[in-house]
Amino acid sequence: MKELRQRDITRALLRDIEKKTRELGGPVRIMEVCGTHTMTIHRYGLKQPLEEAGIDMVSGPGCPVCITPNEIHEACLDLLTKRENLILASFGDMTRVPTGRGSLQTAVPARSSRLKIVYSPEESLGLARANPDKEVVFFGVGFETTIPSIAFTAKKARQEGVLNYSVVASLWLIPPALRAILEAGETAISGFLYPGHVSTIIGVRAYEFIPQEYRLAGAIAGFEPNDILLGITAILDQIRNGQPGVANEYKRAVSSSGNLLARAIMQEILEEKDATWRGLGRIPRSGLKLRAPYAAHDALEKFGLSLNERSGGLAGCRCGEILRGVISPPQCPLYITACSPDSPRGPCMVSFEGACYISYKFGRRERSKKV
Repeated sequence: MKELRQRDITRALLRDIEKKTRELGGPVRIMEVCGTHTMTIHRYGLKQPLEEAGIDMVSGPGCPVCITPNEIHEACLDLLTKRENLILASFGDMTRVPTGRGSLQTAVPARSSRLKIVYSPEESLGLARANPDKEVVFFGVGFETTIPSIAFTAKKARQEGVLNYSVVASLWLIPPALRAILEAGETAISGFLYPGHVSTIIGVRAYEFIPQEYRLAGAIAGFEPNDILLGITAILDQIRNGQPGVANEYKRAVSSSGNLLARAIMQEILEEKDATWRGLGRIPRSGLKLRAPYAAHDALEKFGLSLNERSGGLAGCRCGEILRGVISPPQCPLYITACSPDSPRGPCMVSFEGACYISYKFGRRERSKKV
């Protein structure tokens, strides 16, 4: 693994990338789909050297905290503030996302109710077992990486008869979102750097429609700095050869068909639905919900929660455009001036995988950092 951070290899890869972009006759724009890739690019000071080498990296919809729309946050706010004797379990980032009605972190719970930050879906199920006299609702948010474990808690709850446990299933599928971005046609890109974590579950084949239908290059990459550069090199090779495909530069973790067991769990417990993404709107078959046998553990059904899709974000926040790759964080007028990690105006400044948070954290020092 050491060579994936070795600086002389990094410099050699950057020289190779610069040579190839020069041969292609100009800058190449690549969308990194995963927020962890965005973090790696900024953390290791790759942003500026890549720009100098002719590569414009743009962030995509790869942050589940960021793409979860306000109406789902507000439904959870209703649960916490209007339902007595309830525990709302959530990953920490989700509690800080601002809405027009405040955030979960600042909300005043109803009598005998409380917010509990958890670190795994299993921990939320454990809360239900330990508190049989309370309703426990898990705000389950994630992409294909975490979806199997969230689904599995619903299965275990049903098997064990833990009837006081339910899930607000905010589960999103990456491939339909990429199709939506391409169909919209507002973000000109030359290729995708596909997410490594998601790809361990769905595999290489899940992206093959992109080169086949859209003639666009792409590569799956890991999360070390030289992983990223190898992925970019593979994309440039495809463009140069006129043979777009899906290069697997993360073979130590990703197979062609993905994790068959995890996919079987998803298929057994969940079914596809049309879903609304922040910034991208309603995308056909891009979300998942619990199948009918697990309806007793679907919080939206159990508590009769309605989603107000017109709620929208806070005024001035352009997180949605950032998620589509239309603008970069510094182009948002609220960036730094009115929106910061201490006082976020949108989820892109909340999540550790959010483009605004990452730009804020690393942007001011990366120009002085040498690769």
